[in-house]
Amino acid sequence: MTSSMWRSTVPDDGREPPEIDTSVAHVARVYDYWLGGKDHFAADREVGDEAIRIYPDMRSSVRANRAFLRRSVGYLAAEAGIRQFLDIGTGLPSANNTHEVAQAIAPESRVVYVDNDPIVLAHARALLTSSPEGATGYLDADARDTGKILTAAGELLDFRKPVGVMLLAILQLIPDDDDPYRLVVQLMEAVPPGSFLVITHVAGGMEQTPGALEAAARLSQLLPQRVSPRSQAQVATFFDGLELVEPGVVPVQQWRPASAEEAAARAALWGGVGRKP
Repeated sequence: MTSSMWRSTVPDDGREPPEIDTSVAHVARVYDYWLGGKDHFAADREVGDEAIRIYPDMRSSVRANRAFLRRSVGYLAAEAGIRQFLDIGTGLPSANNTHEVAQAIAPESRVVYVDNDPIVLAHARALLTSSPEGATGYLDADARDTGKILTAAGELLDFRKPVGVMLLAILQLIPDDDDPYRLVVQLMEAVPPGSFLVITHVAGGMEQTPGALEAAARLSQLLPQRVSPRSQAQVATFFDGLELVEPGVVPVQQWRPASAEEAAARAALWGGVGRKP
């Protein structure tokens, strides 16, 4: 039976990615546009510009999210000794992807990326580069299908050993009706003590982010995906039963910033890291 995951050890197995409807904006391509990437189309740019009009700090916010990814993965690899990562809601390949950060510190690191955006799947091979000592895989799956994710990821990851579960800027796309909290519980129940949960989430109720909530509401109208901002307390609830790493759930730019410039970035996302005891 053909595996549902593309792996760095099998860079081209003959499978073709699905066709992409470029006339409809997609959150992955809009995000790529905000980051200054090149994998977007007119519909994505129109939506992206509308959000920037409402929330002028949008580009700063998404850059701060990527900086948080680099710092949090660096913390897990360098300080916590994590050598396995499950990155759900990967998005389009960019600078400082999870495997690049982790393998720069620990070349033997193994990373499984998960996403269900056709545009991300079309570029999945860019995520399948790896150090010779490590490995990467890409799984085309919905974040809500935890059974499929865990089964397929088990081909590359050893769930008897600690895993860093990455959920960056994805949970806001899962409405309360689909119980994102249960999704997180299922993922963390599958990994052993010593594993970590890393989350960033579009903020609700954050001060000094004028226009951010209005932009989220407008994006919900313009995109197939609905954006559900959540408060700091609601995001902290995802970490119930875990040991929060200092400084806790905070604006992403305030989580262990590497410089004064990073700390001063304007962003409208909460971020946090928790350890399973």
